[in-house]
Amino acid sequence: MKKLITVLALGAVTAASLSACGSNSNNNTNDSANSGGDKASKITVWAWDPNFNIKAMNLAKDAYATTNPDLTVDVVENAQNDIVQKLNTGMSSGTTKGLPNIVLIEDYRAQSFLQAYPDMFYDLSSVITPTDFADYKLGPTSVDGKYYGVPFDSGVTGLYVRTDYLEKAGYTMDDLQDITWDQYIEIGKKVKEATGKDWISLDPNDLGIIRMMIQSAGSWYMNEDGKTPNIANNAAMKEAFEVYKNMMDANIVKPNSDWSQYVSYFNTGDVASVPTGNWFTPSITAEASQSGKWAIAPIPKLAKTPNSVHATNLGGSSWYVLNVPGKEAAAEFLKSTLASDSDLYQKLVTDVGAIGTYKPATSGEAYTATNEFFGGQKIVQDFAKWTNEIPSVNYGMNTYAIEDILVVKMQDYLNGKSIDDVLKDAQSQAEAQVK
Repeated sequence: MKKLITVLALGAVTAASLSACGSNSNNNTNDSANSGGDKASKITVWAWDPNFNIKAMNLAKDAYATTNPDLTVDVVENAQNDIVQKLNTGMSSGTTKGLPNIVLIEDYRAQSFLQAYPDMFYDLSSVITPTDFADYKLGPTSVDGKYYGVPFDSGVTGLYVRTDYLEKAGYTMDDLQDITWDQYIEIGKKVKEATGKDWISLDPNDLGIIRMMIQSAGSWYMNEDGKTPNIANNAAMKEAFEVYKNMMDANIVKPNSDWSQYVSYFNTGDVASVPTGNWFTPSITAEASQSGKWAIAPIPKLAKTPNSVHATNLGGSSWYVLNVPGKEAAAEFLKSTLASDSDLYQKLVTDVGAIGTYKPATSGEAYTATNEFFGGQKIVQDFAKWTNEIPSVNYGMNTYAIEDILVVKMQDYLNGKSIDDVLKDAQSQAEAQVK
């Protein structure tokens, strides 16, 4: 989700969106929870983005209050970077004063906290039923068979397409149902030839699209141990780099440098397709005049990597309980809401636009409803289906440190350096970085 990857990914597609969420200087210290243990009368929650995560948590708060009115849930907004900094500062100092009972952590960063501060997180293995959640969310939220997070939203991706532009090039959405990235590029050439519109917008400092491609093949920047860089001999990575360069060489890419510019290209009709996370839906539907002109296809897959599928992820986060006084009350709150309440998940779709990873909710009305903006397509149902097909990978502790390296190496590749040399260089730098 935009809100979930923004500040952490390197490019404008991610950074600008979250920065708009701002920071809250409120340093509430959950004092009432500190004095109450499992009898706590108040718990504090930290999250970012008032229109998404904060709104979702407030819906959970309201649902819980109907049967548990004696618990006060104080939802405090912080920018995501501020949460990361405050958690690291507090946990590394060994003091829990000022830390919340519940905190939202992006899946790409979760292992860096869980492994660095193993005693700071409360075991939620008795709170969630793992099989109730999308498989790919379980790895980031667990360590050594114990579950420390309640999986929240899905970063499942899709291919948003302007159907009117597609038809001018002689295609329909049926032609996009089972395509490779190579075919995606060829279709993009035809669309640009027929309409003059670029096919995709990319920020050179954001490699979210590389993450999408490699996870579709069950691969990541790290090996399965989450610790050893997996770049030089990573077939999916190599193909993803080649696809990226082929896009640039095909002259179908409109570069962007910040989130506002990125969104404007689609709202003004300058770019015809968007392969990205489902959290982008509100940005598309913000331009009401385009209602009925968009549809969503499965994400393309890699052509040369045999196990690549039409499902992958970009973003996503989960809720964690810190091992501080009031943890029992916090765990019970999550158990009764985001870990089990299918009705709540319907409201998350209708009121927030958040597609959860709680599988029992997917048969509800909100998940099966049609969306007239997208031509009557049941987009939430499609996204929910693709969520359950996302390959599981170990994000490890160094996603963004390695991506810093890859951003530079991608430019070397685009400027003529051989792909094998580029990936070998990146491997060496990554190995030095994560020691």
